Amino acid sequence: MSRSERNQTQVNPFLKIKIVFLIMLFVGLMVITNIYLNGIIRIETPEVDLGRKVVVHLEDGKEVQTYENLLVKKKGKLYYQGEFNTIDVTGGIVVFQDWD
Repeated sequence: MSRSERNQTQVNPFLKIKIVFLIMLFVGLMVITNIYLNGIIRIETPEVDLGRKVVVHLEDGKEVQTYENLLVKKKGKLYYQGEFNTIDVTGGIVVFQDWD
């Protein structure tokens, strides 16, 4: 193999360094963009006023600890209306007290 043939088959020695540098630059830009966007974007949930804390003493001796605005009156009956369920608490005694 002559010198001219050997020089033609050699790959540019700086090509690998350039590729690694470009990959690191791209990853760095992605990380910086992610940090920047996470700092800017804020999703705030609205505050829900649940009212005062109450305890409903039921007729069978059990009690339900809830908030005032979760108790709903419909057609003369008192219901506890939670996020996923509704409980009939008609006949229970509502007492406003802190139940921590």
